[in-house]
Amino acid sequence: MEGIFTGKTIEEAVQAAAQSFGVEENKILYEVLEEPKKGFLGILKSEAKIKAVYNPTKIEIVVDYLKNILKNLDLTCEVTVSEHDDYTLINIEGDDVGAIIGRRGETLDAIQYLVSMVANRDSHDYRRIVLDSGGYREKRKNTLIELATKISNSVLKKGRSSALEPMNPYERRIIHSTVSEIEGVYSRSIGEEPYRKVVIYPVIKKPERPRGERKNYRNSEGPRSLDLKTSFERDYKKPIPDKDIGSGLYGKIDI
Repeated sequence: MEGIFTGKTIEEAVQAAAQSFGVEENKILYEVLEEPKKGFLGILKSEAKIKAVYNPTKIEIVVDYLKNILKNLDLTCEVTVSEHDDYTLINIEGDDVGAIIGRRGETLDAIQYLVSMVANRDSHDYRRIVLDSGGYREKRKNTLIELATKISNSVLKKGRSSALEPMNPYERRIIHSTVSEIEGVYSRSIGEEPYRKVVIYPVIKKPERPRGERKNYRNSEGPRSLDLKTSFERDYKKPIPDKDIGSGLYGKIDI
């Protein structure tokens, strides 16, 4: 954003620019185009003129966008920002946080998606944005951990898989992380968005042979010899008893 602003002094011109842009004065870059001039008896002859520029940061753009959403929803809330290593947390506080969160956080997730799109449009430097209100994220996380633990114990007890309700990717990651720490179960996501859900399965182990046990080739009649002959040798190379000679196939031969 940029514009030309005037004032009785350069300071007044800068104040006018800051008010127009809706930001603090220290965020304004400006170039003095004309110094104020005074005429006879110190009467102001011409005002100061500046060219002011304001280049908002990515987060400032997001906060302004979010405040505009809240204003259109007729909600009066306070927005604060805290930076972390791999994400930016934007917290919304006020009397109407329930309307911002929505059923199971659906409204909060929808607004978070919108501000994330604004923050990362036309940008090669992706920044993850997390939107929270009234500590909902932490409360929901604890609820999901308890749910994953309860369902996992049920799967272990019954030996049957169990499917959870559809969840967003963030909530599914919490379930998977919790299940991975419980021995005897594992989890997998199935289905397509927005109905993708987590299924928890029991780990089925193959029976193991007791240590030290070896296969026994002996029976009550003594050692068993290994017959390495082929089925052809067993069936067609057997000795022919004398009483069978002259019968069957050989009996049809005329000598």
